[in-house]
Amino acid sequence: MSHNTIAINQRMDQFDGHHRVWLFGYGSLIFKPDFPFIERKPATISNWTRRFWQGSHDHRGTETAPGRVATLIAQPGAVTAGMAYLITPEVFAHLDHREKNGYLRLATDIRFEDGGSELGLVYIATEDNAAFLGEASERDIASQIARSHGPSGANRDYLLDLAQALRELGMEDAHVFEIERYLTEMRE
Repeated sequence: MSHNTIAINQRMDQFDGHHRVWLFGYGSLIFKPDFPFIERKPATISNWTRRFWQGSHDHRGTETAPGRVATLIAQPGAVTAGMAYLITPEVFAHLDHREKNGYLRLATDIRFEDGGSELGLVYIATEDNAAFLGEASERDIASQIARSHGPSGANRDYLLDLAQALRELGMEDAHVFEIERYLTEMRE
C-alpha cells in the first residue's frame, strides 16, 4: 500500500449518514487536536497497543530520513488509553489529509473513562503500508527520533509531548515512557 491513504479512507462508508462520530486518538491527536470537535473525553480501546513503529515522511521526518510516530499493533488483551473526540463527518477530509502517510480509518469500540462505550473510528497504520518501519528496541527508536525533523517540527517534540499528555491524563504507557527515558539520557 502506498504512503498516501486519502483515497482509501474516502471509500470507508461505515459512518455515512451519521451526523456525529466518535474518533479515538492515541498519538498527537491527544495533545494536538487541530480540528473542530463537539466533545472530548478520555477513553480506551481494547486489543491494541501503541508502538512507535510507523515512519513519518511528511510530519516528523522526511522521505530520506523518516521520523517515528505512533500506530497501534494488534495485541489480544491489551488496552490503549487515549482521547475520544465527538466530531462531524465534515472533519474526515482534514483528518484523512493529516493521517495520509499510511493510516487507515478502522471501526472500533471506544470505552469512555466515565462509563459507556460507542462504536467509533480510529486511524491505524498497519504493517502493509509503505511507511511502516516495524519493531525496534526502545533505545533504537529513541536514537532515530532524536535525529529526525520534518515540516511539523522535531520528532523529539512529538514523543515528549505525547509522554507529557499521557502523564497529565494519568495514563500509563511503558513503551512511550521508556523511549522518553532514552531520549532524555541522550540529551544529557
